[in-house]
Formats: sequence, structure tokens, C-alpha cells
Amino acid sequence: MTTASPAARRSRPGLLARIGTQNLSLLIALVVLLAIFGVLRPDVFFSWRNMVNIGLAITILGILAMAQTIVIVSGGLDISVGSVVGLSTMVLAVAVQTTGSVGIGVAAGLAAGVLAGAANGVAIVYGPVNAVIATLGTMSAFRGLAYIINNGNSIPIQGDALRLLGTGTLIGLPFAIWLLVVVMIVFMIFTQKTIVGRNIYAMGGNPTVARLAGIPIRRYQIGIYAMSGVAAALAGVVLAGRTMSGQPASGSQGLELEAITAAILGGAALQGGKGTIVGAMLGVLIIGVLNNGMILTSVPTFYQLLAKGALLILAVVVQERQRATRGE
Repeated sequence: MTTASPAARRSRPGLLARIGTQNLSLLIALVVLLAIFGVLRPDVFFSWRNMVNIGLAITILGILAMAQTIVIVSGGLDISVGSVVGLSTMVLAVAVQTTGSVGIGVAAGLAAGVLAGAANGVAIVYGPVNAVIATLGTMSAFRGLAYIINNGNSIPIQGDALRLLGTGTLIGLPFAIWLLVVVMIVFMIFTQKTIVGRNIYAMGGNPTVARLAGIPIRRYQIGIYAMSGVAAALAGVVLAGRTMSGQPASGSQGLELEAITAAILGGAALQGGKGTIVGAMLGVLIIGVLNNGMILTSVPTFYQLLAKGALLILAVVVQERQRATRGE
């Protein structure tokens, strides 16, 4: 039996290196939150039903946060995702009513997301408009368009396939949670194993060097925002399956703040070039547990909003202090 040399053993990354300091901190914070709410509501919090409820609650946010992480890694920001979710549900509902086909409705909703995201990318690249300003403007425009489609009213949807996505289960878990897992795996493979994913990190870390290396920055930016739009539309499909209706704002308003919070909490640097899908999902879990725990402990809604805002500010402060410590 052969044994590794001392030098080889020293070269192997330890557990902390593999997990990452940022992710380890998030895991500790998550465990602390679980312990606190478990003590406050031991009769309910750790029940299987409540764990599933947390999983369902973070499905839409998780999809958005992972896409937002890629946008931030590239050096951008997408504030319009919540509005795209609402718009896509309305387009889906209209298409289903018109054609009677859930498949066509889902395709139409996803197409609306692609177009909305691409519009963001074109405005940012060829405007050129700052990403924050551009997506802040389209956030309002897309939400207004969602209201215009049916004069601000929701549209009921009929379709067993869509209802199955919203309420159906597989091996004891809702389909929506399985969808979140699949999306997470796809995003992880994309960011870690593909040339395009590595190029996105490069262009976010140093756009000038990336351009000199031959990376087509403009095409990448448009594609990244189109991807964000598709992710938002997919989240809209999940929302439509859950409510069986197209909703111009209900259920989607405020998602942009939570998605950005989760991404930054997970280690995505606003300067670009840094961020992971695993970190984003840990951020999503922290927000999901926090939301669920505050509801179970009857914390008023306005305090919940205060907590989410404070969490975003805290995440940015910690990130900036870490950058200063590293001398970046």
C-alpha cells in the first residue's frame, strides 16, 4: 500500500479550502437561525411539513438569485427580474386562454422573458446605459406592461399540467423543489465546467483584459441579461402553477431585492468577477429560514422588510471590509 508524501498531503486542499470561508460563514449563520427558530417554535419549525414549506417558498427566489449571481459576476445588475416574473405570468395566461394549450403558454411566457432580458442587454450595451439605471427603468416599464395586458386584473389559467408543477409531488417532494435542484445543477455546471462560464468570470474581474483576450463582451452581456430574463420567466411559470393565474404584481413584487440580497450574501461581488451558485443558494436558504421563522413567531410584516433591508446592507458592509482587508 502506498502513502502520499508529506508534500503531496500539504498540497491537498483542506476542508475549509474546499468549502470556502464565505460559505462556511453562511453555513454557521444558517445553523444559528435554525437553532433560534427551533427553540422559539419547537412544535412546528422542524416538522417535515414546515421544511417543505420553506423549500417551496425559496423555489422562485432561488432561481432568480442564481441567475442574478451570474449577472453580478459579469459586472452587471438586474433590478427588473421581479417585473419580468409578473409579465411572464400574464403572457403565459393570455396564451393559454387564446390557444387552450399550456405548452404554448409556457413557451410564450419564456419567450417574453428572453425578449425582456435581451432588451435590458441591448439598452446597456448599445445605449450605453448604466445597468442599474437601465434595469430600474425597465422594472417600471415591464410592470406597467403587465398591468396593461388586462387592465391590472389577474387572469385565471386552466391546465392540469401547470397545476401539477405548482402542487404536484415526486418521491414526497413538490415538483417545484425538484425543478430548483435541476436549475442549480445546470447553473453549477455552466459556471464551473464551461468556457463561457469561465469567460464570464474573466470579463467581470477585468473587462479590459477580457476584451484583449478576444472575449466578445457585448454579445456576452446581451446573452447574460437574456439568460436572466429566461430565469425570471421560469420563476414566473412556477408562480403561475402555484396560483393558477397570471398576476401582474402579486407574488413577484419585491423579488428583485431578495434576489440581489441572496446573491451578495452568498459572496457575489458588486465589482464583478466573484460569486458562486452554492453561495447564492446558501443566501437563499438564510432568507427563506428567516422569512419562515419570523412568520411562525408572528413578527409583523414591516419588521420583516426591515430585517431584509438590514441583511442586504450588512452583506455589503462585510464584503467591503473583506476587500479592504485584502487590499483590493
